[in-house]
Amino acid sequence: MNQPTLDIEALRADTPATAALLHANNAGSSLQPRPVTETVLNYLALEQRRGGYEAAIERQAERAAVYDDVAHLIGAQPHQIAISDSATRAWNLAFAAVPFQPGDRILTSTSEYASNYIAFLQLQERVPVTVTPVPNDETGQLSVRALANLLDDRVRLVAVTHIPTNGGLVNPAAAIGEVVADSPALFLLDACQSVGQMPIDVRELKVDLLTTTGRKYLRGPRGTGLLYVGDIALETLKPPVSDLFGAQWTARDSYTLRADARRFELYESNIAATLGLGAAARYATEVGLRASWSRIRSLAGRLREALTAEPGITVVDQGQVQAGIVTFTVHGWQPPALVEQLRSRNINIWHSTVESTRIDMEERGLQSVVRASVHYFNTEQEVDRLVEAIGSAR
Repeated sequence: MNQPTLDIEALRADTPATAALLHANNAGSSLQPRPVTETVLNYLALEQRRGGYEAAIERQAERAAVYDDVAHLIGAQPHQIAISDSATRAWNLAFAAVPFQPGDRILTSTSEYASNYIAFLQLQERVPVTVTPVPNDETGQLSVRALANLLDDRVRLVAVTHIPTNGGLVNPAAAIGEVVADSPALFLLDACQSVGQMPIDVRELKVDLLTTTGRKYLRGPRGTGLLYVGDIALETLKPPVSDLFGAQWTARDSYTLRADARRFELYESNIAATLGLGAAARYATEVGLRASWSRIRSLAGRLREALTAEPGITVVDQGQVQAGIVTFTVHGWQPPALVEQLRSRNINIWHSTVESTRIDMEERGLQSVVRASVHYFNTEQEVDRLVEAIGSAR
């Protein structure tokens, strides 16, 4: 089968910063393509000319189309999508809507993100629930067999990070969904690093709830995120807070929630950023997720192989399937210092610390790692230059 191809020159032309910047911090915040930036700026200019409410009325159809574009990107229906100002907000809204009872259990991954785990701990302060990280298999990904053995009628939620912030691991979300679907538990997938990087279909993954951000591999504006709520979850979950957008005040002593996922939204929002998120979803679809995923994995594989060959550098990525995030340690360098050194040379990378994924990193004896995350607009020459820059810094 022929591998999908991309017009890299055109994609880089759509990304002006690539002319002078080697950006390998796409797991932090990627570079917006020109159509996304123009969408945001054009709407802000319209607000400036027409007024906030009036601009919203004029672009009402475009705003509604965002739900179609985002839903199409992840294999959902528009009524299952809520727009948020961040993935963290979306995740917490979903989590807070789950009706936990004393004695309930939460199963999660050892590579769960700190913000999610803090929410587990805060819940435990109010309700006596049990949080259990599922052990990994021999490749370092969540063990589906161990998950199946831990599932019982007391498990209310299975919450898993698809691709962790501190490595290239891709947890087996589809296999997890298959197992959870045969139980009464809900499946919440944190897809912050996977939406925009790889093909995602909520139907195939059998998730009840999925959250992601706009700013990472989706290449959307900062301050955007989304929540997918499956139809079964929509029938039972109520948002922890509502206003006159997510609910209707029907009488002095009663209200009615919206029937769709927008019950999780509030009236006030950044419409310019929301339109930018829709533009990013359209752009990702037009580029093609299959082609994007193939190229990202190829570039990341090239980077891992080259770094592994360098003396004093240890690549620490795990998993049977590995994504565009490459993490490593460099002898003699603290990761933040190396990040700063390369930034002074117009090369963007990042670092990840034990505070972000404590269970995983403590189990592996890691305090901090360097994180380079490539995207499809990066080139093979940039990968080689990145390795050379890291090597010369030692």
